[in-house]
Amino acid sequence: MQKSSLTRLKLSNFKLNILLEITSAINENSPTQDLIDRYEEILTQELNIGKVMIFHLTNRWGCLLSSGIDPDLIETIDFKKNLLPINDITSVTNNKLFPSFDLIIPVFHKEKALAYVLIGDIDEEQEGMSPSIKHIHFIQTLTNIIIVAIENKRLYKENLKQEAFKKELELASKMQEMLIPDDAHLPQNEKLFVHGFYLPHFDVGGDYYDYIELNENEVGFCIADVSGKGISAALLMSNFQANLRALFSAEISLSDLVKRLNKIVAKITGGDRFITLFVAKYNFKTRELEFINAGHNPPILYNKKKSEIIYLENGCVGLGMLDEIQEIHKGYLKIDPNTKILCFTDGLIEVENEECVPFGVEHIESFIVKNKSIDLIVNDLMFFLNDFRGTNILFDDISILGLDIY
Repeated sequence: MQKSSLTRLKLSNFKLNILLEITSAINENSPTQDLIDRYEEILTQELNIGKVMIFHLTNRWGCLLSSGIDPDLIETIDFKKNLLPINDITSVTNNKLFPSFDLIIPVFHKEKALAYVLIGDIDEEQEGMSPSIKHIHFIQTLTNIIIVAIENKRLYKENLKQEAFKKELELASKMQEMLIPDDAHLPQNEKLFVHGFYLPHFDVGGDYYDYIELNENEVGFCIADVSGKGISAALLMSNFQANLRALFSAEISLSDLVKRLNKIVAKITGGDRFITLFVAKYNFKTRELEFINAGHNPPILYNKKKSEIIYLENGCVGLGMLDEIQEIHKGYLKIDPNTKILCFTDGLIEVENEECVPFGVEHIESFIVKNKSIDLIVNDLMFFLNDFRGTNILFDDISILGLDIY
């Protein structure tokens, strides 16, 4: 066998052993930095590549490796302008945009650019074929294996984080459900029938409703909605629920309750968010309903005796909109027997159909006048809503609190 053939065979075995070594290290889940350190060692010490730089995409592009390079050189490369357009191995010898480099090797995985490798030689005046040219295909293969492995490690870690986040979200959802009263614990007696419906847009939401027995003759109920959606809205609403429950009593006036809650919300949010609230007290003995609507969608009251629909609008601005609420107009009504009240958040009336027409309040009016119990009315209403929206998805939480007052 000729000497050149032996040399090529020796080189081939060397490259094969390197690939087996790297593959083994990847299978053993070696740390990313160990893979990069070994990659640098292979190129610089075993292949005599003097200058190596890797730009790598994680959440954003950054320099993963810089060897034999003046650190200031990194800042001179306009990555988006000069690297992103490159789709194939490109010679940049004597290119002023990439001083000191010979080749740029792009690394793609599933048609997505993951990295760009810039390489140059130790001795630019040496005779013979440049090491970067001689080993270009091997360097490309080695780089692809390592960069794809790093990407897979990153995706695996992201999946673990997403799974952990999903479990935390599920736990948060269960905890939030505990803050919303279950129908089994709402009154269904000769005086009052209360029914609630709660559908968060995400696993957790920013809607809240409640029913509280204040004393043997008085009850309180409310519905609220945080501006915004998601986890931050849910956390704010959880805090709000705790404060409302602590403050709401037979002794406190609704005006004082709203003013105190407003200060709490304003302090917590710093004006970045607000809460709309409808809160009411009802006295079974006197049949008096007093309420304050703090910027919320007006609940609809249906007086069967008079065949009259009333919107419960009296109140003030939403909580947290102002540091201090100066003026509150409390509402007051004498409730006739067989009166229905339907409280809801804007997620209900803002649902659109496929023609972009919002659900509105007209449909709610058409259901509340029906001679059915409040729970059946809510069920029929939601069934109609799903038919109304067609294929459109829901973009907000939907909460409903309905009352039959006998």
